[in-house]
Order: sequence, then structure tokens, then C-alpha cells
Amino acid sequence: MSDLALEFAGEWFRPDPGSVFEIGREGDLALDDNPYLHRRFLQVTHASGLWWLVNAGARLSATVSDAAGGVQSWLSPGNSLPIVFPSTSIVFTAGPTTYELLARLSAAPYAEIRSEEPEGGATTIGMIPFTVSQRQLVVALCEPMLRRDGTGLSEIPSSAEAAARLGWTTTRFNRKLDNVCEKLDRVGVKGLRGGSGGLATNRRARLVEYAVASRLVTAEDLPLLDLSDDDGREAE
Repeated sequence: MSDLALEFAGEWFRPDPGSVFEIGREGDLALDDNPYLHRRFLQVTHASGLWWLVNAGARLSATVSDAAGGVQSWLSPGNSLPIVFPSTSIVFTAGPTTYELLARLSAAPYAEIRSEEPEGGATTIGMIPFTVSQRQLVVALCEPMLRRDGTGLSEIPSSAEAAARLGWTTTRFNRKLDNVCEKLDRVGVKGLRGGSGGLATNRRARLVEYAVASRLVTAEDLPLLDLSDDDGREAE
């Protein structure tokens, strides 16, 4: 039988295959006393020879990806998916706080394969062209997550806070945010746009979840925050 271990903020947990392991404000893995977080949000179960991640919540979704960020799923309420990779990242947001857990699976049925460009060494999976200022915006929103040591929780900056971090006006930041969300929506990233009512209210949180889980930005991109308008960034 495959052996599963979950890590959160440096603490490891080993679910029992004979019972349901619960994750949330309460449960076997009590994450945080966050009123926006379900008391019982995620469940880990073992059935048919596989470990499963179940969304037992009513409102929140989770972004689940392999460690390389090449395979990603959006786990909405009432749905489940198998944990099949050696390392699986589980990212979700409740209110202003984003959480990341890591699942380690020995004897995993699937392996992670990274494809590299011959010259730059950048991964080819999920590469979407962004301007420098668009990448700056994503990094500014993800900065608290990117500066963590390992998994855990962090606060998502408000639009005003992220704009100030970049030296931008909030109007400019929101316009760039519209462009980034539209670009990702066109390639099929869920949760960044609403229906006829317009943009989704939680798009900043969803953007952070996607960017961190897919490795769209990493800690190596943090120097982008120190670029000024005179450093060769494209015109508005």
C-alpha cells in the first residue's frame, strides 16, 4: 500500500488508510482559527487502492498540482480526485489567507516529468507570455507566499497594498490585473472571471493560488519588485 504523508508549516501528518483524515478549522489537521475556513474542509481517504482528496466544504475550492506545476486541477465543493504524484501541492484561500499543504506519496503510480528548454532551462509546460509589468503584478500579489520557508499560510495583499509595493496607482494596478486575468482566462484557467456579473470577486486569491501552484512565479522572480519604470519596462 502506498504511504501518504502531509506537511503543513513544518509539521508532518500520516493519515490512517482505515479512517477519514479531516483538514480544516478543526479536525485531524487544524490549520487556523479562521472564520472564513470550513470546520471540515478537505478529507483524505483511501479506497480502491488509491488515496483520495475530497472537498467536503460548501464554498471553498482548492488548487491541486504536481510539484512541478505541470498538472493542475481545481477541486470544487463536493468533488474528489486521486493523489497520484510523489509530491502534490494543495493550495486554497479562505478570506484574506492562503494556505499550502504538501502531500508526499511513496510508491506513487505516476512520476513527474519536467521538460526543459535547451538554452534557458525554463519549463515548457504552462508557459504563458506576460509583459514585465504583468509579471511584477503577479509577484507582488504572491510575495508573502514566495517569501515563506516551506508550506504554511500567508496573507494576500490588497490591491492598494500591492500597487503601493510596486509604486503604482491603484487604477493602474487594477487595469493590469484585468489584463492578467483575461489572458489566463483565455487559456482555460478557472475562477478568474465571473459570468454576466463581471469579474469574480475573489480573483486576486484565485490568481495567487494558480500562480503558486503552477510555478508561474517563484522566489527567483522577487527581484522584479525592485524594477522601476526606468529599468526598461514596457510602456503603458
